[in-house]
Amino acid sequence: MFPLEEKSTNNTCSGYWDQHPHTILYNILSCRNSGYPKHLNSTVHSCHCEQKRAVYLKDPHATCQVASSVLVKTICFMRSLPSFSQLPSGDQLSLLRQCWVPLFVLGLAQEKMVFEITDMPNSSILRQILLGSGLTEKEAKQPTFAGVHNLRTCLHHVWNLDLSPKEYAYLKGTMLFNPAAEGLSASLFVEGLQQEAQRALQEVIHHLNPKDNGRFSHILQAASAIQTVSHSLVTELFFKPVIGNTNMLHLLTEMLFLK
Repeated sequence: MFPLEEKSTNNTCSGYWDQHPHTILYNILSCRNSGYPKHLNSTVHSCHCEQKRAVYLKDPHATCQVASSVLVKTICFMRSLPSFSQLPSGDQLSLLRQCWVPLFVLGLAQEKMVFEITDMPNSSILRQILLGSGLTEKEAKQPTFAGVHNLRTCLHHVWNLDLSPKEYAYLKGTMLFNPAAEGLSASLFVEGLQQEAQRALQEVIHHLNPKDNGRFSHILQAASAIQTVSHSLVTELFFKPVIGNTNMLHLLTEMLFLK
């Protein structure tokens, strides 16, 4: 059976902070001002120009602090699963690379996180349209209104389902054990773990919502939509203001394989 139990009941992985007290994420999480925006700007612009405009967080300090906390809980969830820890390190890294963003977005949903955005200073929509691929690499990676709108839509889909803690846990399992991840040496074993997680999710749904025959498919649809959120959007929007030019995957690998 897919193991739901974790090695530790504390999702904050305090050992990581004890051994690495001066990491970037620790410094953020240690800040005194832990508040974050409570109002979600859900204005939808139909104009294609508006969709492409570059945006950034209105309150990056507070929002990045909350996002960092969610990221730590995400990595701790992965580390806490015996079935994941028993995989070859190369397969763990492949799953990390493939799945950290969907799991992080699901974590944002579970934490009910909201955030506000604003237009990037000196951002020219006309320049982006006319130059297209002629934009610099930095400009091309900047979060867009369309990307953020897609992320918010995914969050609202999950919120509307009102998932229980167990549903969140097993859904994370189905998303983590992705046999389609590149570079897996034990893809059949990973596929079996995903199937076990799906069966466990179905059992929980049947127990909690026995009359809702469509709930399982609706949850999987929400999970599929989350897969459309790009890695670059999440990295640039929530973590670039903090880590600067630090390689995000290198940081995640350090957290995952911390002894």
